[in-house]
Amino acid sequence: MQIPRCLSSGRPDTMTPLADRTHPVRLVCDALSAGDTRKASDIAARDYPFALQTTAKRSLSAFAATSVFQRDGFIDRYSGTQLVFPGVLRLLSRLLPDEFPAHPNWKMSESHIIYWELFPTVDHIVPIARGGTDTSDNWVTTSMVLNSAKSNWTLEELRWTLLPPGDLSDWDGLVGWFLAFVADSPEHLADRYIKTWHSAARRMSTAELR
Repeated sequence: MQIPRCLSSGRPDTMTPLADRTHPVRLVCDALSAGDTRKASDIAARDYPFALQTTAKRSLSAFAATSVFQRDGFIDRYSGTQLVFPGVLRLLSRLLPDEFPAHPNWKMSESHIIYWELFPTVDHIVPIARGGTDTSDNWVTTSMVLNSAKSNWTLEELRWTLLPPGDLSDWDGLVGWFLAFVADSPEHLADRYIKTWHSAARRMSTAELR
């Protein structure tokens, strides 16, 4: 099971600070008013350059994602909201399909909002398209909805703050409950999605005991 993530590649952000970005626009307009298109072009290229962004799909394994979720204490590092382990959410949809519907292709109109509000995802703190790296020190846990909202913006542009990780002893995303429930009712492992996240959770639990 691979966890889709949308990564973009492009040159690092070389723009001026957000508060100053109207200044080069004014200079461009002044140059155009003076009939100097070449100067306007040079100012734009130097002070407010266009960065071509190409998008490519990559994936993160369930185990790798779970390691990030546990490192962050199943906390949305952008909002502080407690998030729920993906295997738990899928199990709820399996046991209570009318109360927690989940469309197989994640069609929002046919899936419970819980999959956007409480489903943990891995985001890049500094977007790849803005010069960020695809490494664990640039990965952070956030909800599906905030991941979508952040897109390729920086925290400074959104005026968001990166919050400290949570404490697994206070909140574990219901991983403990999930493992215990599946141990008592192993028939749910027939669901490939649940089995994948169950394997990831067990592997993390084993690694922590070493």
